[in-house]
Amino acid sequence: MSLAELQTLEDSSVIHSYARQPVEFVRGEGTRLWDVDGNEYLDFLCGISVTNIGHCHPRVVAAVREQAGRLMHVSNLFYTEPAMRLAARLSKSSLGGKVFFCNSGAEASEAAIKLARKARPAGEIISVYGAFHGRTYGALSATPQESKQAPFAPLVPGFRAVDPTPEAIVGAVDGHTAAVLLEPIQGESGVNVLSDEVLRAARGACDEHGAALIFDEVQTGMGRTGTLWAYEQTGVIPDAITVAKALGGGLPIGALVTGPRLADVLAPGDHGSTFAGGPVVAAAALAALDVTEDPTLLADVRELGQRLAAGLEALPHIVSVRGRGLMLACELDVPAPVLARRALLDERLIVNATGPTTVRLLPPLIISATEIDDALGRLRAALIGQG
Repeated sequence: MSLAELQTLEDSSVIHSYARQPVEFVRGEGTRLWDVDGNEYLDFLCGISVTNIGHCHPRVVAAVREQAGRLMHVSNLFYTEPAMRLAARLSKSSLGGKVFFCNSGAEASEAAIKLARKARPAGEIISVYGAFHGRTYGALSATPQESKQAPFAPLVPGFRAVDPTPEAIVGAVDGHTAAVLLEPIQGESGVNVLSDEVLRAARGACDEHGAALIFDEVQTGMGRTGTLWAYEQTGVIPDAITVAKALGGGLPIGALVTGPRLADVLAPGDHGSTFAGGPVVAAAALAALDVTEDPTLLADVRELGQRLAAGLEALPHIVSVRGRGLMLACELDVPAPVLARRALLDERLIVNATGPTTVRLLPPLIISATEIDDALGRLRAALIGQG
């Protein structure tokens, strides 16, 4: 079908909740995508940090094919080996507690909220301005962005947002607080790094009052910042993390991973999900972890992130660059949505605008130095064309 035909189908059949770019992608491999006309694109968005190890990684594809040919679904009323192995792997690689599987980052947030509320009934959930934790009702209630919340009020009660400062967080946490929920680096609001001082203050306040500290690692996890989990670079250990996006190597899976203190809070019947931790997605996640946990890959992420950041700082119209590893954003003195569209259509470079002047870059972790330089050249051309 032509792009025009797809757009006609969308107009008649699809709820208009997305503003799609006028490109139909039909194939992906590694760092590249191809559209229906055979044009090749360099992907610096990764499906919003999902295809961290590249499109159709051979180890993930092989794991999915083998598992799909053997067993696809039985529900969580029974055991499957991939799910149990994946839970053990996630526990060992992070907090040493237990795992609840789900299908997305928003669902992982919902599980975390329920966990915290059961641990401290009727307790308040503290989040910070600029956060994004998902679009389901509990997750949305923890996402203090007026444009996202206002159309769907009233929201779930018992949530409070404060400034992302040590003073504000310490002042908000008390004996009625169930949890403080933080992204170590805020992704959807434009790659805003929470300082280690903020994270330490949250840890201290939670310890003092018996609240849970939960890190949303949906976007920062799976190697994106140069360690498997972003919290490893901060010196602050949370009581639980939420993960999703890149965990499945391109397939939909999420997880709530606890430390020992919260491992046994939820009991049978407290929470559930029909498809969560199914054998196919769990097999994909195990393969994705095999690739991502490679120390050489993670070291490359840190080194190449510095190369990309330095290159961005040298480009015209870029005012500032922020982020960590290969999770970066730049502030512009020209409109970011126009630049992102020009980069896509004229330079075959995929980035996205998270605000009027903010462009986010989330390249594959398998990117090469040559490809980073190529992307910088394409972005320069788009910026000069816009300016």
